[in-house]
Amino acid sequence: MPPATPSVEVEFRNVSYHALGPDAQRLVILRSLNLSLHRGETLILLGRSGSGKTTALKLVNRLLVPSDGQVLVENRSTLDWDPIQLRRRTGYVMQESGLLPHFTVEQNTALVPRLEGWSPDRMTTRVEELLRLVGLEPASFRRRFPRELSGGQRQRVGVARALAADPPLLLMDEPFGALDPITRAALQREFLALQEQLHKTVIFVTHDLREALLLGTRIALLDSGGLTGVFSPDEFLRTTNPEAAAYVAAFRLNDPAAPGDRPDRSIHGLSRVSAE
Repeated sequence: MPPATPSVEVEFRNVSYHALGPDAQRLVILRSLNLSLHRGETLILLGRSGSGKTTALKLVNRLLVPSDGQVLVENRSTLDWDPIQLRRRTGYVMQESGLLPHFTVEQNTALVPRLEGWSPDRMTTRVEELLRLVGLEPASFRRRFPRELSGGQRQRVGVARALAADPPLLLMDEPFGALDPITRAALQREFLALQEQLHKTVIFVTHDLREALLLGTRIALLDSGGLTGVFSPDEFLRTTNPEAAAYVAAFRLNDPAAPGDRPDRSIHGLSRVSAE
């Protein structure tokens, strides 16, 4: 197989992942996945519950290892990376943010820079920069604990923490899925604004087609552990792929006013969304 091109940040080469179920039965979670993520794009992993989305994400930063095939990051197998180094250069944002409850906002945000040995002054400057970037005023939020924040504020801190050491790759596992619709929409707009500024390479897991159409450069549709297709947002709305068509039909049924085209993703002219 030819080597990955220089623009490819992450590549799945014929990747399968098996787990042991009840009675030591082998469960196939992912099967023969071939997929590439290009530098600077937001690749959406879309699929129903149990389709293998989160498993694929965890294979990228070696929280899991493939049963078969290879996952490459910067053209190196994840098995050839030191796992700690790999995870520190990969920002990870999950549902409910995963903040350490006994750490302040500042301590949570500076976690990876502290592990990397940054100086206190450099960490302080970076924390202030990032909190402002995600819409949280440092003077008001840096000394708060996660229990003192709303769900939207915790997710903003989670994004700031993932960006702290300026990683080239972000992994986002349904980061807005547990939020109310208004806060979720606000953070989706924040994400688009951040991506316009930072141009990070992102793998974003969701089961929400509206979110996928709004945020994604491309959409990889998973079904029962297999890849059924990779589409641009516009292609997704027009494909005859049966699984994609089922998503589109449900999308339009749940929102009869939804246009035939993808949601408006323009963030120009939007004011900074206030901290929820």
